[in-house]
Amino acid sequence: MGKRFYFTFGPTLGLMFVLSHLLVSPTMGQSRPADETAAVRKVLDDQVAAWNTGRLEEFMKGYWRSEELTFFSGGKRLQGWEATLERYRQTYQAGGKEMGHLDFSNLDIRLLGPTKNAAAAVVRGEWKLQFRDGRTAGGIYTLIFRRFSDGWKIIHDHTSSNQ
Repeated sequence: MGKRFYFTFGPTLGLMFVLSHLLVSPTMGQSRPADETAAVRKVLDDQVAAWNTGRLEEFMKGYWRSEELTFFSGGKRLQGWEATLERYRQTYQAGGKEMGHLDFSNLDIRLLGPTKNAAAAVVRGEWKLQFRDGRTAGGIYTLIFRRFSDGWKIIHDHTSSNQ
């Protein structure tokens, strides 16, 4: 049999090995899935707050400001951030229309791809608008989010109405 060599760690060297392993962990600098889910949820919460104070342009900050943004609703396909903003203006602000009070519910946020440092997410949920005259509108939606250097943005919105 060949010779066996054994290496023993002294207390200082052993501690340095353990600390270096912890400090150079593969997850260092990466966010946890709960953090990413919370960041997506914050975009939606910020949109609701903006909508409910009549700030449509602020609401639109949750969308990717690109001609590649897609918005599907009412059997129609829109392409681009400006077209999406205009649709919201015509539907909820033009001619003195009331935007109503918006609520999102039954949210299901799923990260797509690796659970650490996910770059995409899908969100399913329900929306409801309550108007001062007692009318309501609502429906369901599916959103696709992408993480950019400036945060999570909606890159695709497919919304349907239950009316």
